[in-house]
Amino acid sequence: MRDELSRQRRAIPWEKVDKRYVFEGPDGQQTLADLFEQRSQLIVYHFMFAPEWDEGCKSCSFWADSFNGSVGHLKQRDVSFVAISRAPLTKIEPFKQRMGWSFKWVSSFHNDFNYDYQASFTSEEASSGTAFYNYVKTNPGSLDREGASVFYKDESGAIFHTYSCHARGIDMLNAAYNYLDLVPKGRDEESLEFTQAWVRYHDRYKS
Repeated sequence: MRDELSRQRRAIPWEKVDKRYVFEGPDGQQTLADLFEQRSQLIVYHFMFAPEWDEGCKSCSFWADSFNGSVGHLKQRDVSFVAISRAPLTKIEPFKQRMGWSFKWVSSFHNDFNYDYQASFTSEEASSGTAFYNYVKTNPGSLDREGASVFYKDESGAIFHTYSCHARGIDMLNAAYNYLDLVPKGRDEESLEFTQAWVRYHDRYKS
């Protein structure tokens, strides 16, 4: 069933990306095309980190702890990976270093990328319930939300958006949750004040 779902996902029509995006990264400015790094496929994780925050989202950090070990394997299958946040690089880099992550992470502070791919919203969209998140109009609860988007670059250099998922759709990217789904108690979150109330930055757990 999972294989069939993946086949259907790959069959979704593609959208050509005509807009030019320039990101700030540790190696300077890079376009969306540059993020492919000579590969034809790109996975983007929309990491919740607003410009006014001093730390990235706690839950996104829970997901990001699964990223480092996967990047090298993805490269062998013609796939590049990058996290993108609206926070400026001057905030991303210290937080990334603190958390011990090595995956590529760039800033969309000067462009509309996260807005265009339904991971960031204006305050007006949120308050009026017209923000388009997880394929419905809603109040997303925050001006930045989690998500993943996939892109393909053909031999001519044309770029296509092939897939995006949000909310529970990104569960497949979290290795720890997939482990918890195997054990008798599962995620064991039903009695908590809210889902993931137990989650901390990995350097702030007591044990």
